[in-house]
Amino acid sequence: MPHDTLDPVTAIRNIGPSQAETLARAGIHSAHALRDLGAHEAYRRILKTGTRPHFIMYYVLHMALQGRPWNNCQGAEKDALRAGFDALKAEEVKAGNDPELEQFLNAIGTGLRR
Repeated sequence: MPHDTLDPVTAIRNIGPSQAETLARAGIHSAHALRDLGAHEAYRRILKTGTRPHFIMYYVLHMALQGRPWNNCQGAEKDALRAGFDALKAEEVKAGNDPELEQFLNAIGTGLRR
């Protein structure tokens, strides 16, 4: 199925307005761009915006790109996604991209993103 580069991310099952806004803040504005990046790299970009890590959002992206219901992730598959999510969070913290710290710094007015 060809993907129009102008299709909004909401053209993908499970991606609603709120998640579309989160993706837009990460520079992901089309369904095509999201598909090209894949769920893991898209979520990395989301974390770089200072968004607090949330496992459900991570696995919803995976389910969305597979065309599956958002809550269709169970057992060993969910455990594997959790391991990927935890590894991604650890990579970002090690690289100095700790969204929770950034949110705290923003709250007290000393963060990079005011």
